[in-house]
Amino acid sequence: MWSRLPFGDELRAELGSPRRPRRLGSSPRSRVWRVALPEATAVVKQIVDGPDADERYAREVTALKLAARAETPVVPALLATDPGKRVLVLEHLEHRRPADDWIVEYAAALARVHATGRPEDAGVLPRWQGPNQADTESFLRLAEALEVRVAAGVPGELKDLVDRLDEAPGDALLHGDPCPGNDLHTPTGIRFIDFEQASLGSGLMELAYLRIGFPTCWCVTSASEPLLLRAESAYRNEWRALTGSEARDGLGDACVGWLIRGDALVERARRESIDHLARIPHQDWKWGTATARQRLVHRLGVVARMSAGHTSLSGISSLSTALRQRMVARWPALQPVPAKRP
Repeated sequence: MWSRLPFGDELRAELGSPRRPRRLGSSPRSRVWRVALPEATAVVKQIVDGPDADERYAREVTALKLAARAETPVVPALLATDPGKRVLVLEHLEHRRPADDWIVEYAAALARVHATGRPEDAGVLPRWQGPNQADTESFLRLAEALEVRVAAGVPGELKDLVDRLDEAPGDALLHGDPCPGNDLHTPTGIRFIDFEQASLGSGLMELAYLRIGFPTCWCVTSASEPLLLRAESAYRNEWRALTGSEARDGLGDACVGWLIRGDALVERARRESIDHLARIPHQDWKWGTATARQRLVHRLGVVARMSAGHTSLSGISSLSTALRQRMVARWPALQPVPAKRP
């Protein structure tokens, strides 16, 4: 284990020699250890080789520095870095089992992360990228494959939606993957980790995670409506307190954006490869706590409810309702996504 711990001379000179290194679980895109340093216990994270490894490392370091502006801490302290080896040394935090209503505190903490982004940060991180025309075409082909009629106005609604999301204003610091497991529930509040996909944009794109079912995550949950309303209120109250402004409307748009992205049905290593929505009529697959069809049925139900009564989304609402009904009839054994996180 010592030979694999990437803790070079410069880090030793700055922080002291590490003792008792213990490898921790992590994604295939990183290696993580817990170590004892002279002053404290710390976490050593190394971004592994890959075509985007340097970018992921740079995003994480930048995001951690931006998030450190928060008056109430929302990330572990960044103790030191070794850019040559893509290593970060972070404050170690103890994680407690979340409460049943964890999404309320989570939403407030997410608002605190988002609020650390500022207009003058433009360019230090990429802008958030939403769905594109290929995603809308794939979604429409899915409806055709499932023999669900698409009203004449739906392609236009989807095109307008993509344009709205692409132009959505906002300078929030977006985590990029704010999933169960990337939130540490500590005695002093929630801290977020793993900012390798951080970007800047509208915070609504991540507030939507609560309703749409954590679309980039292995762990899907479906909270009750009263709990969702409490969480969304907590987010908006925290955002108002920190920024002096109201969070913009557009949560329905954000949910539709996640619905039509086939890449939100698979883990990151399999994204940007094939049309995953095209697989749905012929194949189901498990990722984390739910299958692809379970995820899609859940998202269709959310969008049908969220977009009902919105003139700009009326066709999408009807199509989502019909698609969900067709999937439930075709695969009656499908179960709802879990109500609680593992």
